[in-house]
Amino acid sequence: MSDAIAAVATGAQVAAIGVVRLSGDGVIELADCLFRPASGKRMRQQESRRLVYGGLYDADGELLDRCLCTVSRAPHSYTGEDTAEFQCHGSPTVLRAALEACFALGARQALPGEFTKRAFLNGRLELTEAEAVADLIDAESVEAAKNAAAQLSGAIAAGTADVYALLQDISAHYHAVLDYPDEDIEDFRLASYRAQLTEAEGKLRRLLGTFERGRLMTAGIPAAIVGRPNAGKSSLLNALLGYERAIVTDVPGTTRDTIEEKLRLGSLLLRLTDTAGIRETADDVERLGVERSRLAMERAELVIAVVDGSAELDEEDLSILRAAERCPKAVLVLSKSDLEQRVEAPETGLPCVTVSARTGEGLDALERVIRGLFPLPQVPAGEILTNARQAEAVGRALESLCAARAAMEQGCTPDIVLTECETAMSALGELSGRSVREDVTARIFERFCVGK
Repeated sequence: MSDAIAAVATGAQVAAIGVVRLSGDGVIELADCLFRPASGKRMRQQESRRLVYGGLYDADGELLDRCLCTVSRAPHSYTGEDTAEFQCHGSPTVLRAALEACFALGARQALPGEFTKRAFLNGRLELTEAEAVADLIDAESVEAAKNAAAQLSGAIAAGTADVYALLQDISAHYHAVLDYPDEDIEDFRLASYRAQLTEAEGKLRRLLGTFERGRLMTAGIPAAIVGRPNAGKSSLLNALLGYERAIVTDVPGTTRDTIEEKLRLGSLLLRLTDTAGIRETADDVERLGVERSRLAMERAELVIAVVDGSAELDEEDLSILRAAERCPKAVLVLSKSDLEQRVEAPETGLPCVTVSARTGEGLDALERVIRGLFPLPQVPAGEILTNARQAEAVGRALESLCAARAAMEQGCTPDIVLTECETAMSALGELSGRSVREDVTARIFERFCVGK
């Protein structure tokens, strides 16, 4: 148990419901001081995890709200400590007054992520599960939420548990033979573990292979709409978003700066950037916009290259398409299909879609093509790595496993193989939190919001 902390666990804006959360020593007694159940039965006498109706009062005994209160007793609570929650009407003023009343009775302001950090330190969550809490809060797509929810249920830990157990068995067997030579223990033979190490290596390789898609799933895919002036880029942006975000005119060069918006396409979250038309220009302001367009193109994971299908193809179009072909992913859009078409799809290695931003024709096909460029890994929800720290730990474990197998095949002595196996164990321990450093733990929980 530790000192009492308190925080508003809901947002700062006006809402129907607002929650003040407490955890630590004496919080049930503190709740008794501030909350008077309508039944007259004190909170210390109530069952755990049962909502109780009553009045919430400040430290001077003035009524703040008629609301609900619940308590949970250690160790069967989220944090593993005694906890209490006041579920109030969502007035920021009331919530702040309730929080001040908690402070007046000895609680302190909770730090960002401190409730979840205590859950981790008290063994209620593994580190991957704790990180999944933040991922679930930040999720901007259904797939990201499902993956985080499965990780919150221990999917990553379960997926690597057998690898960790194998390494433990190898280490234990080796040291048992070494330390107890007179005991009747089966001889330690590296060859007997070869197949299991190969299987473990494959499992970690598959897990690590999900990270790039997982990173894009949570952070979003940087996508740039590029093309020469008046190609239909801003019209396409507006059509995809479903509202007039960018100014559209018949005057080439209307867009002078980048415009950024989020767009959800099924399982994908695009961080979409509409750019200034790319061309040679003597206008200093437009030239700055063109430079930003080229920079956005270089940084993008997806480039949507727009060519005006109603105009003759020119060298600027071809130059943009050549640049798009060098990008990680790209698609060619022939725009203005509602007008007479004067361009056939140029010979490129890019998928091509004909679109009319005015009528909406081709937008569904464009979405299908983009989704096809970023398929989800064929693994169960929760087994997609979305966290750079986790990917780095899995990568180090995989590297050590590969080194262990290579040493085995080269006929090295068992102690060399065991050193690599134990290094892999240490890396997997960092993944789950078994052996993570204190500064790393602190950095992980800094990204959480206050009250969680």
